[in-house]
Amino acid sequence: MVGKFITLEGIDGAGKSTHLAWMAEFLRDHRLEVRTTREPGGTELGEALRRLLLDRTQQLHPETEALLMFAARREHLDKVILPALASGVWVLCDRFTDATFAYQGGGSGVPWSRVETLEHWVQGSVQPDLTVYFDVPPDIGRERSERVRAPDRFEKEEDAFFARVRAAYVQRVRESPTRMYRVDATLSIEEIRKQLEKLLAKLVM
Repeated sequence: MVGKFITLEGIDGAGKSTHLAWMAEFLRDHRLEVRTTREPGGTELGEALRRLLLDRTQQLHPETEALLMFAARREHLDKVILPALASGVWVLCDRFTDATFAYQGGGSGVPWSRVETLEHWVQGSVQPDLTVYFDVPPDIGRERSERVRAPDRFEKEEDAFFARVRAAYVQRVRESPTRMYRVDATLSIEEIRKQLEKLLAKLVM
């Protein structure tokens, strides 16, 4: 049996990490084997590129960012995601290609056609079975993030940048309504988990 591929999207402070951990436990309670991972990251190369991409001292061209994201993604798919799915393991990933469309495309202005070209080249037909987009206003996301850590290179961007990122995510949801599900991340954890439980129950059945 092939595993399912679930991705979580949203700006920092949307609660992805918290909900990812809960979703993994929910699936394990249903006797499913689960692998959690993240992007950029997930492999030795991916984690090295993550450190580079998030380094506040770096000044990278947006297209360089996109290329590095997809380089990390190619390794991630080859070394982690596809082998896990083929062996029946469910994969939960903190961000995937929708984030590149949102951050490098929407936020930084890389043409979507270029991101699409990289997507088709690197992924082929591979897409998540479900993507949950945790939608939160940028000011709330920033406030939540700053409570726990210093901002990285992306988090220190202006609110206008994150407004464009959010608009890009909303567009992605509109274009892929059967794959992507928007969650109001300003709701209580209990309210959000009720929605997540319904989504996961459909996949588990």
